[in-house]
Amino acid sequence: MSETRTHPAPAPPVDAPRSRRGRPAGSYPARVRAAAGRAWPALAAYALVRLVGVVAVALRAGEDGPSLGTLLASRFDTAWYLHIAQNGYTELRPDSCVVQGELCNYAFFPLYPGLVRGASSLLPLPVGQVAWGISVTAALLAAWGVYAVARHVAGHRAGVIAAVLWGIVPHAVVESMAYTEPVFTALAAWSLYATLTRRWVAAGVLACLAGLTRPSGSAVVAAVVLAALWTLFSSRFGKRDRSVRPGPLLAAVAVAPLGWFAWFAWVGHRAGDWRGYFDVQEKWGSTFDGGSFTLHRIADVFLKTPLNLNTAVGAATVIAALVLFVVCVQQRQPLVLLVYAGVLLLIAVGGAGYFHSKARFLLPAFPLLIPMARALAAARPATMYLLLAAATLVSSVYGVHLMLVWKFSP
Repeated sequence: MSETRTHPAPAPPVDAPRSRRGRPAGSYPARVRAAAGRAWPALAAYALVRLVGVVAVALRAGEDGPSLGTLLASRFDTAWYLHIAQNGYTELRPDSCVVQGELCNYAFFPLYPGLVRGASSLLPLPVGQVAWGISVTAALLAAWGVYAVARHVAGHRAGVIAAVLWGIVPHAVVESMAYTEPVFTALAAWSLYATLTRRWVAAGVLACLAGLTRPSGSAVVAAVVLAALWTLFSSRFGKRDRSVRPGPLLAAVAVAPLGWFAWFAWVGHRAGDWRGYFDVQEKWGSTFDGGSFTLHRIADVFLKTPLNLNTAVGAATVIAALVLFVVCVQQRQPLVLLVYAGVLLLIAVGGAGYFHSKARFLLPAFPLLIPMARALAAARPATMYLLLAAATLVSSVYGVHLMLVWKFSP
């Protein structure tokens, strides 16, 4: 299977000037403006559904608990990232890491706290507001990337709907929090888009940065590396496309894994053991058992009572993700998207611990939304708007539950 799209995106006008590489000619700012002009409906629709979600939380926040600002910019994982941004990795939070040990901060990858630290040194704002601003900006860039990838595969209408769907998936409230998911999804989406459009060096650099953002950066690395190697192999031994230059492909293969491996190597060095990062994760209660833990927790949804809402939603999300991945394979999505979504699924389903966060771990798996976006794009407008409006309402209510009722990290 080629990594190129199976359903071609709308091509530029035939009389549009083109570069020798086959891309529309023109200055880079002009191309960005043109791309933004195409994407603005997706970005506006995404911003609208996320605004509805945040307003729903704001209407209930602060009555008997934390304020909206506290909920979005200083709780749970955010507190760890803010502490690392302000104090580095070696200084522990007070009254923390009793079980995890002195290397507990190293469970959190460095790109996001590094961005927060750098931006805080330039902006006269509290560090929490800076972190939230980075995440919200990244969420918009991620929505743009989701649109770009889905448009490339399934057309403009499906691209807009895919961006909206990403804004209303069960744990979409995290996209409006100072968490790493928006930054990671933005890097992943644009790395995948660069791969689809054969911008190999950019794909490798973005994959490298994604590998410094979350452990699941390995999914982006695997997708880019395998797509590049397959393109190189097929150009030499398959279609024998001599126009494919090996230099950019090999550069992507070399650069993409650097961030992910560098962090694992650094934590191993700090721990004095190459397994250092895995040891840190085990002390946090996160291991890999191939899916046994996940299977048993899903079974508990049907076999045990009482049942909390978040566990039920997590189980439903995992099952839906598996079904959608099969549909993606049947629809012959490009190789790079299948590898990316498949590795994310493997990490989420195969991991033991934190079952209630598995829906959040699958938040960056946006290629799984493309089949639904295709179906909605083919539906009558009235049906599409009704379904999306209802889903937005349900997502917003569930976001309120995660922020104000659920006592743990979403």
